[in-house]
Amino acid sequence: MDITELKSKISAEIDSKAEGLRALSRQIHANPEIGFREVKASGWISEYLEREGFAVERNYCRLPTAFKASYGQGKPVIGFLAEYDALPEIGHACGHNIIAAAAVGAALGAKIAGGLLNGTIQVVGTPAEELYSGKAILAERGGFNHLDAAMMVHPGNQDTAVVEALACHTLYIEFFGVAAHAASDPQAGTNALAAMILSFNNIDALRQHLPPKAMVHGIITDGGAAANVVPAHSAGNFIVRANTLATLEMVKQKILNCFSAAAVATGARLEYRWEEHYYAPVLNNLTLCKAYLRNLRQLGRKIRLQDPKEGFGSTDFGNVSHLVPGMHAQLGITVKSAVVHSPQFAEAAISATGLAAMLQAAKGLAMTAADLLASDSLLKKVKDEFAKK
Repeated sequence: MDITELKSKISAEIDSKAEGLRALSRQIHANPEIGFREVKASGWISEYLEREGFAVERNYCRLPTAFKASYGQGKPVIGFLAEYDALPEIGHACGHNIIAAAAVGAALGAKIAGGLLNGTIQVVGTPAEELYSGKAILAERGGFNHLDAAMMVHPGNQDTAVVEALACHTLYIEFFGVAAHAASDPQAGTNALAAMILSFNNIDALRQHLPPKAMVHGIITDGGAAANVVPAHSAGNFIVRANTLATLEMVKQKILNCFSAAAVATGARLEYRWEEHYYAPVLNNLTLCKAYLRNLRQLGRKIRLQDPKEGFGSTDFGNVSHLVPGMHAQLGITVKSAVVHSPQFAEAAISATGLAAMLQAAKGLAMTAADLLASDSLLKKVKDEFAKK
C-alpha cells in the first residue's frame, strides 16, 4: 500500500469515528475541570482508547490525571499529546476539549499505519497545562524521553503549522506591613498595599526598557479588608515572559528589583516565591511542521507555516520540545476577533466549525505520523534538525 492510499484509509477511519469524537469533545466541554482535577476527562479519554484497543497506563509518572495509551510495538514511537484541563470560571475557553479529541482521533487514524508498519502510536494525557505546567512535571519525570516525535494541535483563530510560544515563569509576591487606624494613627502603620502599588508603578516604568518580546503582567490578590485600616498585608501573582530562557532569567531579576525597591521605600517586608516549574519556549521542528502543513493543505485547509506578527503566549509543550522533536500547530476555529481565553472562544470550541476543525486536525496529525512511520529518511531529517538545536 502506497502512502497516498494509506492516508486515504486514515481519513476514512477518522470519518467513521467522527460522531464518537465529537461526543467526547462535547462531554469534556460540558464538564470543565481545572488542572490536576481532570478526573472525568482523563477517565473518559482513557476508556475510549481502551475500547479501541490501546493499552492504557493510568497515573502516568505518578500524576493521577495523566495517562499513556499505546498501540503497536517497537520504534519509532510517535506521540500525540492531549490536554483537557479548563480555566477557572470560563471553562474551556482555550479549547482543550478540541485538543483532547483531536489527539484521540489522530491515534485512531494512525493506528492503521501502526498496524501496517513498524512503530508505536501513543496518546500521552497531559494535565494542568493552564496553571501548573503539567508537561514540565512529566518531562522532569522522564514521561517523554521514549518518544521519537511529539505532536499536538491547539485551536486558535488562524491556521499555522508553527507557533511562537514564549518562556514564562509565575511569581507569587507578598508584602507584610503594620496595621493601624488610617485616620487617627496612620504614622504607626506600614502600608503593605502601598508597596504593592509602588511595585506596579516600578514595573510600568521598566516596560519601555525590557528586551523585545519580554513582558510581565500581574494581579493583586489581597489589598486589605477595610479602607480605614492601614493594610498590613498585600499579595499578588505575576507572570514574566521572554523569548529565551536566558532573557527570562535576566528579566526575572529586573522584576524582583521592582519589588525590592518598593519594600525599601515603604518599610514593608517582601516575601516571594517562584512557581516550582517554568514554561520553556517552544522549539518548533520545521521538518515536522512542514510535513503536517502539506497534509493539511491536501485536506483543503489554507494553512501557513507561521505568522510572524502573531504570538501565542506560553505553553508547557515548550518543555517537551527541548527533549524530543516537537510540533505545536494551530488550527482556526473562529474569527480573529474571538480571542483565546474569552467566553466567545469557549463557545467556538463547541461549535460545528470547531468540531469540524478538530476532525481535520486529527487527520493531519495521523497522516504526519504515517509519513514518519513510512519514511526512514523523513524521520532522520526530523531527528537531525532536533540535534542541531
